[in-house]
Amino acid sequence: MPPRLLALALILLSAAPAAAQPASRWAAANGSLPGPARSIGGTSLGCIAGAEALPPEGPGWQVVRLSRNRNWGHPVLLAALRQLAGRARAAGLPDLWIGDMGQPRGGPLPFGHASHQIGLDADIWLDLSPKPLVPARARESIPERSLVLPDESMADPRLFTEAHSRLIRMAAELPGVDRIFVNHAIKRSLCAAHAGEPWLRLVRPWRGHDSHLHIRLRCPAGSPECRDQAPVPPGDGCDAGLAWWLTPEARHPSRGGPPGPPPRLPAACAGVLAAP
Repeated sequence: MPPRLLALALILLSAAPAAAQPASRWAAANGSLPGPARSIGGTSLGCIAGAEALPPEGPGWQVVRLSRNRNWGHPVLLAALRQLAGRARAAGLPDLWIGDMGQPRGGPLPFGHASHQIGLDADIWLDLSPKPLVPARARESIPERSLVLPDESMADPRLFTEAHSRLIRMAAELPGVDRIFVNHAIKRSLCAAHAGEPWLRLVRPWRGHDSHLHIRLRCPAGSPECRDQAPVPPGDGCDAGLAWWLTPEARHPSRGGPPGPPPRLPAACAGVLAAP
């Protein structure tokens, strides 16, 4: 394309509201936007400039499903994952499977997550079986295994061990962690063994998450357009709120009325997506 036409196309594209760009366009961005790292917006409505890719493998970790191109994040997230992998290895745990992080420029994902949009989220599989270095292609089809009983009353005691508890605690104690998501049954088992311990406060119950933990970091320095979630409530979370997850209301949530217009991404995200 001639340079003048290319420039015009970029101007028109950047002028379009970010919400008008489908998730498939964000997924198609192969590389990050160069420059200082900036998380923009909130984890479920935002984007990132200056994201970096976590290497496919390193000391204590192996990234799974690399074909998704979701091993990108803010440098503080990569530092946290490296630190977690190092601590886990020092504790005698096997390599960690690193699942979805974010896309090169963040933004909405076509499938799998509503969050993971600003480079501050990462999934760590709860598979603590011994593992050699597995070729990247073979890591595309590794099955996930639920650690939760079928009735979701507790984690399966045959599968969920104290090593899993140690890993979740290590994640919750990383610098900059905002919260850790696990299935409510896993949270219930953690409460049975560790009630009252300070780190449990950041471990929050959420749907799914029966085979992995989800790390979310707070907005880092140098990202003035980043928006944190409301703070985690005080206490260890082993209270009546946890029991709610076993109620019919929680098990069968209402779908509500017809969907409204899609929410708009921050205006700066249009430029992040359109830039060469």
